[in-house]
Amino acid sequence: MHLVMFMKDKQPRAGVIDGEDIVDINANDRELPPTIKGILEANGLSRVKRLLKSKKHRVPRKRAKLLPPISNPGLLLSVGMNYHEHLKEMKTPVPEKPAAFTKSVASIIASGEPIQLPASHPDMVDWEGEFTVVIGKAGYRIPAAKALDHVAGYTLVNDVSARNWVTAIFQSQGIMGPIHAWEHNLLGKMMPTFCPMGPCLATRDEIADPANVKIQTRLNGQVMQDANTDDLVFSVAKLIEYYSQFYRFLPGDCITTGSPSGVGFGRNPKVFMKAGDVVEVEVKEIGVLRNPIKA
Repeated sequence: MHLVMFMKDKQPRAGVIDGEDIVDINANDRELPPTIKGILEANGLSRVKRLLKSKKHRVPRKRAKLLPPISNPGLLLSVGMNYHEHLKEMKTPVPEKPAAFTKSVASIIASGEPIQLPASHPDMVDWEGEFTVVIGKAGYRIPAAKALDHVAGYTLVNDVSARNWVTAIFQSQGIMGPIHAWEHNLLGKMMPTFCPMGPCLATRDEIADPANVKIQTRLNGQVMQDANTDDLVFSVAKLIEYYSQFYRFLPGDCITTGSPSGVGFGRNPKVFMKAGDVVEVEVKEIGVLRNPIKA
């Protein structure tokens, strides 16, 4: 199934896509919550599947204003340094264990909404299209062999990044210099609108193997990132196993699994997004996350 959040009567609603329609979930089954996160918390995906037969409470997809599938995850964990080819382009060694940071939930926007270039640092804004895991079942200290049982499905995130502080990481001296440079690098990923998410949540059955998913990022139609998750350093299952040592994952939590190679900063000459551009991230089984760039 492909689940979406959309606006209906000025209210956010959860829906399931059926052909050219979106079936309003809560309108058809009042026992199910009106949000995807709420449905996951209620373990309601099996009930949603039965609604695909309903002919009532449908909205044409073309007329629907989409919202982020999960606008308020309790945890938005963003994994870095997790594609071999991306590590090569950034001249970074392969890590021995995963590395991640928590991305600002306030930066989440929907497919179709504009990415706002920050007035303070507008000139080095980069794209990072990322295959993203959505947790469906709570868990702590989850073994890799059971990790996918905790996955509800997958979506897409563009980990938009102001790259102004990346060079400083490699030039910093002493102990505190690299720490402050790294912090500013991460702060450059937290700005408003810097986390487009969507267009939908594809349930786990839509993707047979998360270790074999083709992902592509395009800027104004030109392919910039073209990769497969078979290039991941740490698989989805390994990421869940590792980070569940520290976090208790809850339904609706999201894990972005890292950026493939092809980012603007890694190019020669470097390429960054500017006002008027359009950036798209696509996984065939999920859809296209599309956002214009605005000054």
